[in-house]
Amino acid sequence: MSPKHHYQPGDWVIYTKQKSSTSPGPRAENVHAASKGNLYRYTVEKFWIIDSVGDDGTLKLRTRRGKRHEVPADDPQLRKARLWERWIHSSRFRMISDQAHDDTGELAPQNAGAHPNGNDLNAPRQ
Repeated sequence: MSPKHHYQPGDWVIYTKQKSSTSPGPRAENVHAASKGNLYRYTVEKFWIIDSVGDDGTLKLRTRRGKRHEVPADDPQLRKARLWERWIHSSRFRMISDQAHDDTGELAPQNAGAHPNGNDLNAPRQ
């Protein structure tokens, strides 16, 4: 593995994911309409953290919501976050870093009744 792709567990990385939909979100970049105009193709930067590096160079990545992905270290869509990106998007990366994990490496349920927006779904209504 070349030094260009020297990753370590805990590194903050950005993965440029290709997507398509009828309505791209606010973070969509490189937006192009499909030939018949039904869909848009675009890219979105995903802010992930490296969980582990395999002997074969495969990286195990963790997302903000606890999903897991495996990608080769030389994937052209993957790169380390630059210094200014680490500063600007630090809250996104810290969300991932602060997640609690159980012994299996899976995300431990911190608050089963909590909605991803932070609201407690089990709380009494006022």
